[in-house]
Amino acid sequence: MQDMELDERTVYVVGGGLAGSECAWQLAESGHNVILIEMRGNNMTPAHKTDRLAELVCSNSLGSQTDYSAPGQLKWEAHKLGSLILRAAREASVPAGMALGVDRELFANAVTTALANHPRIRIERRLVSSLDEIPRPAIIATGPLTHDSLALSIREHLASSEDTTDFLYFFDAIAPVIDADTINMNVAFKADRFDKGTNDYVNCPLDKDQYFALIEAIAGARKVEPKEFEKTPYFEGCMPIEAMVERGPLTPRFGPMSPNGIRHPDAGKKPFAVVQLRQENREGTAYNMVGFQTKMAYGEQQRVFRMIPGLEHAEFLKLGSIHRNMYIHSPRKLTPVLSSPKDPWLFFAGQITGVEGYFDSTCIGLLVARFLHDQLSGREISRPPRETAFGSLLNAITEPKKDFQPTNINFGLFPLLGMEIRTQADREKKRELQLERAKTALLGWLTPV
Repeated sequence: MQDMELDERTVYVVGGGLAGSECAWQLAESGHNVILIEMRGNNMTPAHKTDRLAELVCSNSLGSQTDYSAPGQLKWEAHKLGSLILRAAREASVPAGMALGVDRELFANAVTTALANHPRIRIERRLVSSLDEIPRPAIIATGPLTHDSLALSIREHLASSEDTTDFLYFFDAIAPVIDADTINMNVAFKADRFDKGTNDYVNCPLDKDQYFALIEAIAGARKVEPKEFEKTPYFEGCMPIEAMVERGPLTPRFGPMSPNGIRHPDAGKKPFAVVQLRQENREGTAYNMVGFQTKMAYGEQQRVFRMIPGLEHAEFLKLGSIHRNMYIHSPRKLTPVLSSPKDPWLFFAGQITGVEGYFDSTCIGLLVARFLHDQLSGREISRPPRETAFGSLLNAITEPKKDFQPTNINFGLFPLLGMEIRTQADREKKRELQLERAKTALLGWLTPV
């Protein structure tokens, strides 16, 4: 509302995407006046087409909504927390199998209308070039296409002499991540090159025929062509596997698929090539495919990579991608509640904090709104329990780590359950117990004793 009365408790939210829209709604519903600032309308990004809030620029899917999946659990928890984005998505849903697909226009219109009609929210259409322009308390939810001037301001604000790590990334190369329980260890084996290490890598061996069949499949797979603004030169350290293949069919064998220094446990076998899997988290529940950054279409990745011995029945917690992106190295640059270490009234939310996916970004926006509400209410900020999907996602982007890449919710982020996995039935039971534990923890968090 344009005549909304401002006071020292008015919250400024910069960015009208999914996370910013959810932030604004949650804070307004909690009794705070909110100024939601969105540059689109005056300044467009290379990806957006309209000035609607919560416009979806890539897929129209918000991910799985099955009750036995990690994304489904995230949606269950978001429903309990009163998510506007989830409600609007369900109202604008279209047939999409087990996924929550939406009509983009209906969805964006529903979110925009809800926010524009809220008596405690005022929408301003303007570009924010510097953090100094925004009164506090404030939440920055500008996403991976943050305007260059604001990105520079954020960078300068979070810079420190103690930690010189560059925290803003403009090229994102992600390899697929595999559920550890679905790796066939009757075929794959653990070893480090030249026995230098503690056998932390899982190696999938290929003979000559298997190698060339894989290379042919990679070369022929359907690729996702980048938009014009995503055409960033590749760094050698994150070369897509298909770009390596284009240099010559044997190129990967002299790179990430080199068999040099790998001892097969069967002394008589010497692999022609190997695909190495590196542990993704401390718990060892997920492994990423070393050197397999890719721009293959998602369905093609699953088809092609299951040709690799040991990955015949692999379940992919996250599929590979290469695209222009920007995000903060949150574990090093932000506090555990995603605020600035230099300014406790400045928070960051959504994809800029290092989460991937529409709904994952939404949920971080929802959490940050709750964190700021706690702080404004004079209470200690309450983080969601580690066992929940919300807590697991938050932990993934705030737990200290050297190599930090964006992630979305998956079972590999949940804490260990402490049961041995031998069969598919064991895996299903494990996930069932993880989800039961998450639901119990979430309800306990919402109704503390």
